[in-house]
Amino acid sequence: MPQKVKEHLSPVWAHLTDIQPVRGEGIYLYDADGRRYTDFTSGIGVTSTGHCHPKVVAAIQKQAETLLFGQMNIVIPPTAVALADALNEVTPPAIDSFFFSNSGAEAVEASVKLARQATGKQNIIVFQGSFHGRTAQTMAMTTSKCIYRHQYQPLPAGIFVTPFPYAYFYGWDAEETTEFCLKQLDFLLHGQTPPDETAAIIIEPVLGEGGYVPVPDGFMQELRKICTENDILLVVDEVQSGFGRTGKFFAFEHAGIEPDIIIMAKGLGSGLPISGIAASKELMDKWELGSHGGTYGGGSTIPLVAALATVQTLQEENLVENAARMGEWLMVGLRKLQAAYPFIGDVRGRGLMIGVEVEEKARKPITSAIQKACIERNLLLLTCGTYGNVIRWIPPLIVTTEQIDDALTIFEKALKSI
Repeated sequence: MPQKVKEHLSPVWAHLTDIQPVRGEGIYLYDADGRRYTDFTSGIGVTSTGHCHPKVVAAIQKQAETLLFGQMNIVIPPTAVALADALNEVTPPAIDSFFFSNSGAEAVEASVKLARQATGKQNIIVFQGSFHGRTAQTMAMTTSKCIYRHQYQPLPAGIFVTPFPYAYFYGWDAEETTEFCLKQLDFLLHGQTPPDETAAIIIEPVLGEGGYVPVPDGFMQELRKICTENDILLVVDEVQSGFGRTGKFFAFEHAGIEPDIIIMAKGLGSGLPISGIAASKELMDKWELGSHGGTYGGGSTIPLVAALATVQTLQEENLVENAARMGEWLMVGLRKLQAAYPFIGDVRGRGLMIGVEVEEKARKPITSAIQKACIERNLLLLTCGTYGNVIRWIPPLIVTTEQIDDALTIFEKALKSI
């Protein structure tokens, strides 16, 4: 990007590319010269229905003509009511109350505040490799990379970290990893934060920035039991894994469990800033009136209507089912490449949330080279993982087999080029 373009932009932003898109359509971005880029980042899991889905755009345009804002503490926007009703249809029966905000970090903070007030307990358990946000509270809960909290200490207290069931990292199978991590969690509950001081355990059903690692179903099921038996709230952070991304509407559904609180953002709004938390009305009723809120959450009608259109589009166009099918197609293709390129150590994921891990920590330069070679061929992919050696695949849920095959062809050329 020419220096003049960035002259008045804060340098704190890292930029994957110098591309300046002027248009987006489906899985593609276009610059002013008409050059097309295949966006398999989805804006870090945001554009779940693709860029500028016609139904989402139409809903935004229609709403913009009538009401832009209705502050939730003053009035009740009908769009907020409609979105809550729509979400009530896709969450477990016991989850029937919703609070809206602007970003994933805000929603995580809301879940912590609700958990602490509702239980009268203060401590929160998170998992190694987690990413929950960049505010002070959520930085304290984030352990995926040092950069997210670098030189920001001291951070809020009351956060305890336990191992995440990352089987490939430990070199074990899922069963052995689950047993080890459950044992470590029990150790933590007996040695540092006892149940009578622990308000909640917060987990990403698929580890996001930490490496795109799905939680084994058995671990999630045992975690649900532990929380129930010890009067601890189970909070699932579905910011990146929710809204069809993993081939289920929410990733926790793979394990057949129900959480106490669901954290939502990213794919909810198809590109507009909206987030929220969901819980039972019984739990929400324990949140002290007026003790939490925000100017824009629940009042900005454009994000609300975009979210409503997103939920409806996911259902009407069977995009959750498409994510499951296309995820299987993509996984088969990536595992074929894994067999041909020994430095690919692991291919894992659920639905269209797949991580390709280069085999050793020292291989980060290879991962960066692969990513750069893809970008040079107009395929946008992101990396993740504590060591930066995981390539993540998060195309929009509208993607087709032909588009996946095109991306895999580019990816193989990139692998050959390094």
